[in-house]
Parts: sequence; C-alpha cells; structure tokens
Amino acid sequence: MADDSVTTTGIARHGAQKLPSVEIDSFNVELKDDDGFLGDRASKGAFRDILDGLRKPLKKSGDDPLGKKSTDDIPKGDLDGVLVGDDIAAAALVHGAIEEFARELAYVTGRFLKTKAWADTERIVVGGGFRQSRVGEIAIARTNIILKAEDFDVDLVPIRFHPDDAGLIGTLHLAPSWIFAGHDSILAVDIGGTNIRCGVVETRWKKTPDLSKASVWKSDLWRHADDEPTREGAVKRLVKMLKELIAAAEAEGLNLAPFIGISCPGVIDADGSIEKGAQNLPGNWESSRFNLPASLVEAIPQIGDHDTAVLMHNDGVAQGLSEVPFMQDVERWGVLTIGTGLGNARFTNRRKESGKEAEDDKKPKKAKKAKA
Repeated sequence: MADDSVTTTGIARHGAQKLPSVEIDSFNVELKDDDGFLGDRASKGAFRDILDGLRKPLKKSGDDPLGKKSTDDIPKGDLDGVLVGDDIAAAALVHGAIEEFARELAYVTGRFLKTKAWADTERIVVGGGFRQSRVGEIAIARTNIILKAEDFDVDLVPIRFHPDDAGLIGTLHLAPSWIFAGHDSILAVDIGGTNIRCGVVETRWKKTPDLSKASVWKSDLWRHADDEPTREGAVKRLVKMLKELIAAAEAEGLNLAPFIGISCPGVIDADGSIEKGAQNLPGNWESSRFNLPASLVEAIPQIGDHDTAVLMHNDGVAQGLSEVPFMQDVERWGVLTIGTGLGNARFTNRRKESGKEAEDDKKPKKAKKAKA
C-alpha cells in the first residue's frame, strides 16, 4: 500500500485509509442481495415505505389514524408527537413501522458484521437525518435489542452530535494535530444529495485536546436540490459561502486555520477526484476533469497569511470521525448513517504513545497492528 502521508495537499491523502486517530478498515461498502442494495432496506425512505404499507389497508376501510395526508408529507416531528399523543391507534401504527424497520436494520447490520472488514466490531454509532427524531432513536434502540437477541456482541448507539453538525465536526479528525496548536477553528463542508452545509468549527483544543468539546460556531445551508444548479454553479456558490464564513470568523476574532475539511458522498481517490457514488450531486462530479479540492484552492488560495490546504473524505467516514473522542474504550467500531441510503464505515483506533497520537503528523510512522 502506498504511504498515505504524501499527497498534493502536503498534509495527507484525500480519502486516506490512515488518519491521525484511526485506521479506516472499510467505507461506502455496497452489499447486495437478490433484491438489490441492502442499504436500501434500512434507509430513511425504507421506513416511510414500511409505514405507508401498514397504512394502506387502513385507508381502504377508512380507519387510518394518521388521516389523509400522504406518508411522505408527514413531518418527522409529527410522527414523534404521535408516539406520546393520546391517539393509541396512531401510536400503535407508528410503533409497528418502527418494529418492522428495526428488524430490517438489524438484518442489514448483521450482514455487515459478518464481513471480514467488520469482524470483531464492538460498537456501532448511528447517524444521519433519521437518527434526529424520537422515531429514529427508538428504532436504533430496538435494533440493538434484536442484535443482542441474535447473539451479536455489539452495541448500537445514536451519534452524539446533531447529524447536521457531526459531518462538519468530523472533518477536524482529517487534520494533523499541529494545525490545532496555532489556530482555534477550521472551515468545514458537508456535501449531500440535497444540501450543501458549510461551517466554522471551533476546536476548543486547548481545553480538550481530544476534540470532544468541538462545536459548530456558525454554519450556512444551501438546499441545492431546489435550485438544480450546474456543477460549476454549485462550486461557485460553495466558494461564496466559504468566503462569507471566513469574513465572519475574522470579524469575530477567531484564529481560523488555513484548512478546509470536506465531507462528500462516494469513494474519494487520493488526488481528490470522486471515483463513484456522487450521482446525486449537481452535475457530473465523477468526471476525471473535475477536482473539487483543487477548485477550492484555486478560488481561495490563502486563509489569513497561509496557503490553503484542503482534505476531502467520504461523508459517512466524516460523521463517524466526530465520535473518535468517545470511542477510546473500544478498539474496533463502526458507523451507519441512515439517510437517502445507508452510509457506512468501520474503524480501528490507532495506538497512543505518551498521551499523544502514535503518528507524528510530519514524520509518519507505520501504525501498529491491533491484536486480535
């Protein structure tokens, strides 16, 4: 395997397997069965399909407790309200959908755990938009119970940070530790099939070197799916968002690092191109002639008095990386993100030396293999 420390950014490779805190054993795995991609059985849309299927016979008889509104048009907040409301029939209906979805998620999770890359996984954090609801929390808890009943020795837990923030905060763990010594914040970008979110993430590194208290100071959201821009138009809007955040950070007196961390769907190649998995983004982001990190460096060559460095990784990986400080009591762990699809990544913690990462960011060393 090539040395993951030597790249065009001068810091690390885009989509690197070896990061300062973890080894990435796998990510963006697309498991299949006879019906297609397994992840489709445990997506946000899959839950809606299950609920809609349970409603159909009730609609025919006029007994649907959720009324006439289509399943897709019911806000998740309304479904959460049903769970604690006085309408027992409606609560039972939603609980039924949760139970069926949890069994699907348990099946899919079990298939991941049976792969070589996910062997001996001790804990799995669940992120994505579905997690940010009472329905999602109950589904995750029920899935955990099902897995234990099926003798899987693993804990399934909700991601700690708000899913909207987790992808931004996770990009902190792409950066080398020397960046944190001289700066108190970074720019982060979370690109999705519907939205692009940019933010300034405060590291709070001096108080908590493990980055457990990092937070999003300010963020901006663009729902690009509504505007249907070209690829070039999307990049232009992204650059504008970042420049506005730089100006806001400077006005606030933040010491912004010359670093942009990017979370993006798909398989990210070492040169910053996207090999596959970006089909939901505006335009062709998988073209060999398109390189988002290079485009950003060209548009924002400096932040403060220093040359801009950009690192990009898979969005599921980035969400999972936000959990690094809280996963130090286990060795092997993973993340599942329930959204339009099912994002996934499996990590092995790197060994620490004298309370610091085993890797000196400027002088890379080979990571020691974890004992089985």
